[in-house]
Amino acid sequence: MKKNISILGSTGSVGLSTLKIIERKKEYFRIILLAANNNYKLICKQIKKYGPKYFIINNLRVYEKVKKKFENKKIKILHDFKQLNLRKLDISVAAIPGIAGLEPTLMFIKYSKKILIANKESVICGWHLMKKIATKNKTTIIPVDSEHYSIFKLIKHLQQKEIEKIYITASGGPFLNYKKQQMQKITPQEALKHPKWKMGKKITIDSSTLMNKILELIEAQKLFDLPNNKLDIVIHPNSLVHAIIKKRNGLTTFIYHDTSMIIPLANAIFDGKLNIKEFYKTEKKKNKLENLVFDKVDKRIFPVINLKNRANEYPSTSIIINAANEILVELFLDKKIPFLSISKTILKILNDRNYKKYAIRKPKNIHEITKIDKWTRENIKKKLKIDD
Repeated sequence: MKKNISILGSTGSVGLSTLKIIERKKEYFRIILLAANNNYKLICKQIKKYGPKYFIINNLRVYEKVKKKFENKKIKILHDFKQLNLRKLDISVAAIPGIAGLEPTLMFIKYSKKILIANKESVICGWHLMKKIATKNKTTIIPVDSEHYSIFKLIKHLQQKEIEKIYITASGGPFLNYKKQQMQKITPQEALKHPKWKMGKKITIDSSTLMNKILELIEAQKLFDLPNNKLDIVIHPNSLVHAIIKKRNGLTTFIYHDTSMIIPLANAIFDGKLNIKEFYKTEKKKNKLENLVFDKVDKRIFPVINLKNRANEYPSTSIIINAANEILVELFLDKKIPFLSISKTILKILNDRNYKKYAIRKPKNIHEITKIDKWTRENIKKKLKIDD
């Protein structure tokens, strides 16, 4: 029997990787739903190629254009997730970036037997809600970012007391070997040139500041119920080792794989029971491992690392950090602020006189999360004197 699958964020890198996997095993899957936002040409291509039962398009202008083009087709093209009437799905992939992905992720946890999370912001801002809904609906949550999938596999049979330290690895992005003075005039074009991974603009900028690792550290704390002192970040330019577990028995284990999202995604979809060569052509290399390099994070190049020990100091600190970073990345890409303002402003917001008032709140629903998110964004624009 075919498995019913949905992909939230079907035109992004994770969505496209998931579709590549499905194409290789068409006999196993039925695509029920795809969701995207802005990419009109790719949305039309996916409708023709995959024929999902539903296609959700958040961007109203794109939605109206696509709706008109396919008005005679049986596919239901919708603008709002609330219009859906779905039965239980076997697998959902949650890959809508940013805080915008939280509400649909919560919704699809209810619908799905297994949900693959590639939206770290959902975990960072709403893990307590996700966990509650998943428990109620008996939904299995599996992270598919390479770092968290690796941790997930490595600690599966370990008790917390057996773990001494978990290291999340960072490539260092495009500015790893820069000098401090070179960081002053970085352009968006330079920051978007990642040396190892092909990703969306927001996550690529996060990689260049190392903010992606702060967010991943927060995510790991929540997903695996780990205290901050058991987690650290290490520079690993090879991008081949994705997580390292140092155990109290003296042994250290890690997961090593090529820089492809296909590997964690395919393993999560098929529960590890697959031959990866069916989905992914490994690069031809010499029959030996590379010389692996690991190094400490240089705070002069990556000042955002100073957030590490404050990331979860109050219940909603992570929501504030995430919102601040999202708006600051947008402003940098729009050339309204310099590169170094991203980390500086995030640190400033945690010292704002009203910070604790919002950070100590324990949101009971999305509305309360949104209020904290909104305060952060508005406060940052005031601090930077930026008008909408």
